[in-house]
Amino acid sequence: MTKITIIGAGSAFTRELVVDILNIADLHGGVIALVDIDERRLQIAQRLVEKLISIAGKQWSVLASTDRREVLAGSNFVVNQIEVHGLETVKAEFEIPLKYGVKQCIGDTLGPGGLFKTLRTLPTWIEIIRDLEELCPQTMILNYTNPMSAVTLLTTKITNIPVVGLCHSIQNSSRQLAKYAGIPYEEMKWKAGGINHMSWFVELEHNNQDLYPVLLDRIKEPKLLAKDPVRLDAMKFLGAFVSESSGHFSEYIPYYRKRQDLIDEHCSVGYNGATGFYANNWPIWRQENDDLIEKQLSGAEPIDFSGSNEYAATIIEAVLNHVPKVIYGNVLNQGLISNLPQDGVVEVACMIDRNGIHPCHFGRLPEHLAALCRSNMSFFELAVSSVLEHDKDMAMHALMADPLTAAVCSLAEIKAMFNELYEHERHLIAELH
Repeated sequence: MTKITIIGAGSAFTRELVVDILNIADLHGGVIALVDIDERRLQIAQRLVEKLISIAGKQWSVLASTDRREVLAGSNFVVNQIEVHGLETVKAEFEIPLKYGVKQCIGDTLGPGGLFKTLRTLPTWIEIIRDLEELCPQTMILNYTNPMSAVTLLTTKITNIPVVGLCHSIQNSSRQLAKYAGIPYEEMKWKAGGINHMSWFVELEHNNQDLYPVLLDRIKEPKLLAKDPVRLDAMKFLGAFVSESSGHFSEYIPYYRKRQDLIDEHCSVGYNGATGFYANNWPIWRQENDDLIEKQLSGAEPIDFSGSNEYAATIIEAVLNHVPKVIYGNVLNQGLISNLPQDGVVEVACMIDRNGIHPCHFGRLPEHLAALCRSNMSFFELAVSSVLEHDKDMAMHALMADPLTAAVCSLAEIKAMFNELYEHERHLIAELH
């Protein structure tokens, strides 16, 4: 019997992932277990999943518990989508760095926000992994929690349970590129690799024609450039398009957010780079998602059953139905990208079959793109190691290695910012000395 456990079931991802699972051909039933420490949101998720199963007409049963140990046993797949103390901290993790001139748009992967999210998330995730090793050691971990690279890297360091970090950046960005180039997506040939949120489309072709000259010509039109201002501007200078939104990407490199004039020129609204976008909107989105589910449960809003482009169900189908599939996943870099750290996590094409995850060899990234990835990977290595070694200085050094923070602040200012954030959140984060 197939058993899929979703930890952090109150997440907005649950609806899409369960619809995708119910759309898998020749998979007619099993158990979907839901875990969330927020009992109200767990109940909402349970009612939603039961309604989805009823609509699909399949033979799935649902378990729900605020105690994961009650439901983990026998899980074939564990989906991780936890959020640890996010509502309590999102405002401070934006406003404290802002005092030092660090103007974040998202702040959930790198930078001060990404660092303290790592320090908040990893101790809880370590406890979950230990439960998986005890209760369902034969499972496969499908991780959706950000910071993706940090969570996946930590997992590879402390357990032999197979893990793959899953994002939608590659799927979404490849489709965006086809639109920008004005060609059918199905006709575009491409190759991408790098790290999560910073994978590079190093090859981009249509009918054996290099699409980059086409894109460079098309973005001379200001309206197109304005649709994705940071990524398309960076493409002009770096020679490749990157996999995550302009707002996210603007935080991962030192060029676009270090002065207000650059922010005004390149970072517009929303996910295109607005300062404070995530901190000001995420609590609202969370409530809106809960409200939408309530409306769907009452019948006031329809439920879209067309499926998504998330990879979780693709992996589950490949493993259970013995049909090989290709996804882009975050995995340990064991010879996959030769000029990135071999003990770090990279994002590459992976073949999935009944035997699990088989990452595909990529080769070398252009060196200037690899250099940008390496700075981010150093941040993740320091942040993860600081949790495992309970080392406060190592966490502070991660922030000193962060590209945006280093572009704005002196070392003394970074230490002062780190200490202020640490004192504000020390009751919520990893124990550091």
